[in-house]
Amino acid sequence: MSLYGALYSTVLRRIDAEAAHRLAFALIRATARVPGLRAAVRAAFAPPHPELRVTALGLDLPGPFGLAAGFDKNAVGIDGLGMLGFDHVEIGTVTCLPQAGNPPRRLFRLVRDRALLNRMGFNNDGSAAVAARLARRGRPRGGPAVGVNIGKTKAVTDEDAVADYVTSTERLAQHADYLVVNVSSPNTPGLRDLQATSRLHPLLSAVREAAGRAVPERRVPLLVKIAPDLADEDIDAIADLALDLGLDGIIATNTTVSREGLSSPADAVAALGPGGISGAPLKDRSLAVLARLYGRVGGRVTLVGVGGVETADDAWARVLAGATLVQGYSGFIYEGPAWARAVNRGLAARLAASPYATLADAVGAHAGRTSV
Repeated sequence: MSLYGALYSTVLRRIDAEAAHRLAFALIRATARVPGLRAAVRAAFAPPHPELRVTALGLDLPGPFGLAAGFDKNAVGIDGLGMLGFDHVEIGTVTCLPQAGNPPRRLFRLVRDRALLNRMGFNNDGSAAVAARLARRGRPRGGPAVGVNIGKTKAVTDEDAVADYVTSTERLAQHADYLVVNVSSPNTPGLRDLQATSRLHPLLSAVREAAGRAVPERRVPLLVKIAPDLADEDIDAIADLALDLGLDGIIATNTTVSREGLSSPADAVAALGPGGISGAPLKDRSLAVLARLYGRVGGRVTLVGVGGVETADDAWARVLAGATLVQGYSGFIYEGPAWARAVNRGLAARLAASPYATLADAVGAHAGRTSV
C-alpha cells in the first residue's frame, strides 16, 4: 500500500469528505507557495513525457491529462495542481453571483464503488472575485493551461439565464485558455433543461459573442459540458449543434443521476439523498457518449473525455474512442497526489506499445468499436 493509501485508509476516509478535501487542498497550496519545495515536488510528480505533447483548442500542451472542474472551484490552487502533473486545470463551476451552494453534508464517498456522490450546488465566490484572482495570478510560464467552467446562478430565473452566463463570460474570458458552458450539473434546479438545443443554441451563441467582445485580440475556445443521462438522439442533436455553431469542443460527461449498477447497498445510497455520482460507475456510459459524439463529429470538434477515468487504461480508452484531452476528478481522491504521474506514465507506455507514432494518431482509432 502506498503512503497515500495508508493515510487515506486510516485518516482521510474517516473525515467528512468535504472537510478532507479542504485539508488536502490546503496542503497542496501550502507546498506550492514554497519555491524550492514546489520545484522538488514537480520534479518528482510531473516528469516530462515529450511523446505525450498534444495540440488542442489552439493550445500546445505537455500532455492530454487534466483535472476536471469541481476540485478548484475558485481558482485558488491552479499552480499547486500543475505541480502534481495535471497538464490543464479546469476551475469552477463559477457562477455570476457568489453563492454558498447547498447545505452540508453534500459530498459523500461511495468507497465500494470508487465513486463520489455530490450535491454541492455550485458553491463559489462568484465571477467577479474569481476574475480578480485570475488577474492577480497572471499567466506564469510553465503553469498548466486554465479552463474556466461557468454555470447559472441558482437565484437567477430561467428567463435571465443567458444574461447571467454572458456577465460571467465578460468577466472571465480574458483569463481563460478555454471556456466551458456547464448546462449539465444535476444540482442546480432546471439547469439540465438548458441542454435542449432550442435553449442551448441561443445560450452558446450569446456566450460566443460575449467572449469575442471581451477578448477581441484572440479567439477564446468555447466548449459545452453535457450529461451522461441524455438520450442518444439528444447527444446527436448537441453534436450537430456544435458543428453548426463552430463550437470548439464538447466535454463528455458530467456526473450521473443514475443509481444503477452500484455495489454500495441501495438503501445506504438512498439515505444519502439526491446528487450526481462520479467515478467508476460512470465509466462505461461516459465512454459510450464520447464514442457516439466522435462518430458524429469526427475530428471537427475537440472532444474531452471525463467520467470514470481512474487508470492509464481508462485514459487510453478515451483517446482511442475520440478524446483529444482527458480529465479526471474522483480518481484523484482515491489515488492521491501521485495519480497524474501514474496516468501520464501509463499513457506514455501504452503509446509506445501501440502502432501509433503520436498521441494524435491514436485519437479515434477505435471509433465504432465502443457500444452505445
